[in-house]
Amino acid sequence: MVGATLCIYEGSLVYPEKLSFWNFTDEHEIDHVGAGAAYYIANQQFDLIKPRYQPKTIGSTGSPLPPQTFCWLQQQFPQAQIISLSGGTDVCSAFLSGNPLLPVYAGEIQCLTLGSKIEAYNENGESVKNEVGELVITLPMPSMPIYFWNDVDNEKYLASYFDKYPGVWCHGDWIKFTEHDGIVVYGRSDATLNRGGVRIGTAEIYNIVNTFSEVADSLIICLDHEDGTSTMPLYVQMRDGILLTDELKAAIKLKLRKSYSPRHVPDDIVSVPAIPYTLSGKKLEIPVKKIMMGAPLEKAVSVAVLKDPKSLDFWLNSL
Repeated sequence: MVGATLCIYEGSLVYPEKLSFWNFTDEHEIDHVGAGAAYYIANQQFDLIKPRYQPKTIGSTGSPLPPQTFCWLQQQFPQAQIISLSGGTDVCSAFLSGNPLLPVYAGEIQCLTLGSKIEAYNENGESVKNEVGELVITLPMPSMPIYFWNDVDNEKYLASYFDKYPGVWCHGDWIKFTEHDGIVVYGRSDATLNRGGVRIGTAEIYNIVNTFSEVADSLIICLDHEDGTSTMPLYVQMRDGILLTDELKAAIKLKLRKSYSPRHVPDDIVSVPAIPYTLSGKKLEIPVKKIMMGAPLEKAVSVAVLKDPKSLDFWLNSL
């Protein structure tokens, strides 16, 4: 970072015009650009980027970057390295990131960051490869928290990270290490959809829904019932002026079935005014699920972390 100039964009990325962010990067000839995966996905849907300046790297975080968006970004910026990265506010750092000396595979994060020992654990606490497992940190990182404020006997701290695998930090994401040591992130493990015993990452659903230009955003949950059955609704935020039709519902379901399996098909697709996010850009899948299971708002999520508290009104009013 010696000799570098930090350029910070403040405000909406698409105001006062849709290309405001890219005009900013062009104007200042920014070499290393970073934004959220959701922003890149929206750019792809509407083919918005018209770059004049070619940066050296394009960084993506906040949620998994779909393979098709990887490829599209590479077409827009043929000289840039596309870097998807992942980490956590909890550890004040990224632990999965890029390396200019390694090849880039669409849909994968290239490597672990320095100082991080990341593995994928199965339900028996065994390290696995080419298999989806829990993202765990098996050795301490310098930036890890060692306790929570006002947490008597560290009860909340231990329950948050060390309950599933004693002595091992369980971060709460589903990941897979590939045959060439890349990493695929599937989303939050506590938001994983369980259909007939088959675990489905929410990112798999979003990868398909994102290909429909009529849909601005989406959120999916799986609700378990006392009789052992489950319901999997898909909530979609439509583009301005576009309605959710039966034909579009059928098209989304058909593409999910063909791309993955019948278990990936939602039981219902519902139009909502907005998809709720945290201030750090995380979809509120778990809080929405808790609300739909009857939990009051204060038990489901801290309002202080919400980007727009009103975005939960649809679910609160539907009970």
